[in-house]
Amino acid sequence: MKKFRWILLAVLLLAAAAFFYFRFFFVFGEGVKSGELNYVVYKGLVFKTYEGKLIQSGIRSRGAGTIQSYEFEFSVVDPALARELMLQGGRTVELHYKEYFGALPWRGFTKFVVDSIVTTRPAAAPELSIE
Repeated sequence: MKKFRWILLAVLLLAAAAFFYFRFFFVFGEGVKSGELNYVVYKGLVFKTYEGKLIQSGIRSRGAGTIQSYEFEFSVVDPALARELMLQGGRTVELHYKEYFGALPWRGFTKFVVDSIVTTRPAAAPELSIE
């Protein structure tokens, strides 16, 4: 009976470790997002992390003729990269990110973690159309 308990305990610990790994460390997806960098801030109560927001331009709707805006909120682990992003505020940037299933308090508030800047350029002037 004692051997069964040890085996059960080992299986439960292995299952918990596998769940923890896939939930917080397995990279679910990665890609590049492009848009105007709104801000990058350093904040937190216990764990100070770098958090940012990228405003992605939308597409013109056929019905209403409006442009939708999409926000991409992300975290940055590397302090040097975060400082570089802080200097790029208001510019159009392409950011490479990794997506996880869950967020860790010391990694950031979001499940999207930016790990590099692909390109950066001045923000485009808004287009005005008179119809």
